[in-house]
Amino acid sequence: MIIGTKVRLRPKRLGDARQDYSWQTDPELVQLDAAPLLNMTFPQYLSDYAAELLYSFPIRHRFAVDTLDGKHIGNCGYYNIDEAKGEAELGIMIGCRDYWDRGYGADTVAALVDYIFTKTKLRRIYLKTLDSNHRAQRCFEKCHFTPYSRLVRNGFSFVFMELSRKQWPEKQVEA
Repeated sequence: MIIGTKVRLRPKRLGDARQDYSWQTDPELVQLDAAPLLNMTFPQYLSDYAAELLYSFPIRHRFAVDTLDGKHIGNCGYYNIDEAKGEAELGIMIGCRDYWDRGYGADTVAALVDYIFTKTKLRRIYLKTLDSNHRAQRCFEKCHFTPYSRLVRNGFSFVFMELSRKQWPEKQVEA
């Protein structure tokens, strides 16, 4: 378990499936992620979800984001891990709107980045977010990520941001 000042990051479990399904079928949330709306029934989703939990993938680590009192409010992880290049991509989604704009996203990112730089040999973390998602960009900037590139793909405009191990001030984030 990874503990921040407002959140706990824990391994995903089958009990998260119902909440994750509701977030992946929410048009506003998937729009913020430039993802397609999930188009399957919950029983189909649950079957796939359970199968995915059985297998670990060395290039991906996913976590549930819980408040300190145990409420599941989102997900995060790092993936596309390239040990040779010393880098990975970070992703986060706070699905419970009651926790938006209250520092939970920044605390999640800070806790995950601190974990990555403390427990792995990775030297660089990067991410992409929609150019129009200013809330996410502010969160990432609070966590010392800086923009380095832009891309237009499938009608979406993205900002790429990065953070190197040298730039990480070890959990000095304003929530």
